[in-house]
Amino acid sequence: MKRETLLVPLDGSELAETALTMALKLTAMIQKPKLLLLRAAEAHTFPGADPTEAQVKVVGEAEEYLESVAERMRRKGIRDVQTSVWYGHPAESIVEAARLYHVDLIVMGTHGRSGLGRLILGSVAESVIRGTTTPVLLVRRPEAPVQRPEGAGRAREEKGARAE
Repeated sequence: MKRETLLVPLDGSELAETALTMALKLTAMIQKPKLLLLRAAEAHTFPGADPTEAQVKVVGEAEEYLESVAERMRRKGIRDVQTSVWYGHPAESIVEAARLYHVDLIVMGTHGRSGLGRLILGSVAESVIRGTTTPVLLVRRPEAPVQRPEGAGRAREEKGARAE
């Protein structure tokens, strides 16, 4: 079996780290798993200010964070764990990293927002799905509210009504 590489994008939040649990389950089914932990870092500065110091700081913090997560994964038995910090927008960074590293699967957490929340806040997960041909596994927290799709079950209900 070939080595399979799983990309897990992390932003330091509990939500993003829910993908790690799924990634661990998946690596148990792979003969030679490789886990690539990625964090996109962006510094936000005031207009006219020199962004260099802020950029160096966010990249350094991202490297420290990813290395701590990588060490946790190694303690759980994953031998091949790599980290990568990209400077830029998260969705673009994830898509480019997946292409560059020839990733087999992207495993990422998602809020699962819909409607106005997604419109205002955007969806990194949706942008990744639209920007790559690499398979993407989205993981939501178990306590996340489930919203039934509009019209779900209507066809079944209509079919049942016709049968009567």
